[in-house]
Amino acid sequence: MAENSNIEWTESTWNPVTGCSKVSPGCKNCYAERMAGRLRAMGCDRYRNGFDVTLHPDLLEKPLSWRKPRAIFVNSMSDLFHENVPDGFIMRVFETMNRADWHTFQILTKRSRRLKEIARRVSWSKNIWMGASVESSDYLWRIEDLRAVPASVRFLSVEPLLGPIPSLNLDGIHWVIVGGESGSRSRPMKPSWVKEIYKQCRNANVPFFFKQWGGPRKDITGRKLFGRTYEELPLVG
Repeated sequence: MAENSNIEWTESTWNPVTGCSKVSPGCKNCYAERMAGRLRAMGCDRYRNGFDVTLHPDLLEKPLSWRKPRAIFVNSMSDLFHENVPDGFIMRVFETMNRADWHTFQILTKRSRRLKEIARRVSWSKNIWMGASVESSDYLWRIEDLRAVPASVRFLSVEPLLGPIPSLNLDGIHWVIVGGESGSRSRPMKPSWVKEIYKQCRNANVPFFFKQWGGPRKDITGRKLFGRTYEELPLVG
């Protein structure tokens, strides 16, 4: 289970759960599903079930052994709030995050309705950041669910951005990440869509992080917007 991450907005990953299932168009070309397939073919025991949801109880306390503070993306290879992850297991993940208060934990979900329900029953220490994926205007309701969560930082991952989002209500949101889809089957993202979200973030005074343009060769398309790289982070205190 990889500890270091190449994801631009985090430093490490922690995967006490692997595997997921598709719930919306943003899942169509899931990178985690492709990676799980490769790891299974390589004989990695953690992925013996492929991309079926699999719990890894032996990894629940792994961050406690990482003494140097770091930003940790929780379940980069799954969704913590998947319906096949028991409530009790989710609560154990939160127990570890609360105990390991020298780290910053970043959780991201498309299952915001379950998040909203469970949020009332767990402790949200200040080092736990909670995000929702919103790939188009059809999923703005996830932001409403997220707003009800008492996390110190609530953020949006607008990736892959699949259409314009002209009315993005950022009340109670502390950070926005935007990115295009990558890979051979990637769907296009128009620059006007990105610029529209950037302007809304500026108007709302919300930090803006531009992850990538994406495409079949994201190394060529790069990360620059308006001639520069945007890597703004939320203000915490």
